[in-house]
Amino acid sequence: MSRAPVRVLRLGLRPYAEALRVQERCVGAARAARGCGPDPVPGLPGESVVLSEPSGPVYAWGLRGAPEAAAAARLRARGAGLTAARRGGQITFHGPGQLLAFPVLDLRRRRLPLRGYVAALEGLVLRLCRRLGLAAARALPPPFTGVWMGDSKICAIGVHCGNHITSHGLALNCCTDLTWFDHIVPCGLEGKGVTSLSRELGRHVTVDHILEPFLDAFQEVFGCTLVFSEDPG
Repeated sequence: MSRAPVRVLRLGLRPYAEALRVQERCVGAARAARGCGPDPVPGLPGESVVLSEPSGPVYAWGLRGAPEAAAAARLRARGAGLTAARRGGQITFHGPGQLLAFPVLDLRRRRLPLRGYVAALEGLVLRLCRRLGLAAARALPPPFTGVWMGDSKICAIGVHCGNHITSHGLALNCCTDLTWFDHIVPCGLEGKGVTSLSRELGRHVTVDHILEPFLDAFQEVFGCTLVFSEDPG
């Protein structure tokens, strides 16, 4: 892969809905860079990765797996937001202590099939886990996605790809309150659990702690040069 620039937008602690809005603006910029929309903004890379930590608890689901009305009411009663997301996968939880990474990449330019892209995201998180000392982290064969420690998922992956431009991405549990997952069947997988970096390493690991090694692994896996920006516009 070429060493093309990828713009990094570090949003910090933000509402989940705001991260989605920033992602959509990045998708528009990527399409414009490929000639599928208005003229691109001079000097900005066509590809991006949006990084955030949800500021509040949210249950989100993809193209299938919306909760029934009674179940949705119970989740709202616990103080969580509910939202549909334009991605693959069923219901999962997003909240404080979790790293959300939404890469907006041009798979046609990269000559990367969608399944290969999902495998690259898994490989990215596996590199990170091994740097942190979690040698047992693994990816499971299809139809499973994400990164696992035994039978517990530490990182969920759900992506969308339209006109070869990716959106959504991964949710990595750093110091997430895992009890929020007790009220759903995460990703629709009966009999499977969830875990976090903090639980597996036996120490408190925040999103800020792993941003730098995460981005190092991102550069290695996607063969890019990162251009940092705090401007979500």
